[in-house]
Amino acid sequence: MRIGPAERASPIEVLVTVRNAPSAADVRAWTRSLLSKARAKRVSLSVLLCGDARVRALNRAWRGVDRPTDVLAFPAFEVSESRAAARRGTFLGDLVIDLPYAARQARHRGHALRREVQILLAHGLLHLLGYDHETDGGAMFRLQRRILLSAFGDGPDGVP
Repeated sequence: MRIGPAERASPIEVLVTVRNAPSAADVRAWTRSLLSKARAKRVSLSVLLCGDARVRALNRAWRGVDRPTDVLAFPAFEVSESRAAARRGTFLGDLVIDLPYAARQARHRGHALRREVQILLAHGLLHLLGYDHETDGGAMFRLQRRILLSAFGDGPDGVP
């Protein structure tokens, strides 16, 4: 397999440990597209698609919350350094997506699992880039919407 310039410039490691998940190749492509739209093309990161038990354990250990959640972001830098690190083209951190949780959320919201994973990738990437929706007055969600629309267009249900 030949490795092209995009792979050398932006290594994205994807590990899938659950069934019925999007392919690692799809997740890698979606992540690259989102990074490009977020103007962080040269960074590297890892993405894990796993189940409820692993995410619950990570959420309990790192956030003190004893339940699963849809996505966890583990930045490699302090928030104040994240965007500068992205400009340098360095390792941003790790994303963990709870696929069964995402599937339940997709069914509840009326769209496909692949769209939910794209949304969660965008959300997690913005956290790795230093955004925080709990303190920014909606800036992160506005940017999330813009990069999702730019990368993938409207979903069939109108969800960006």
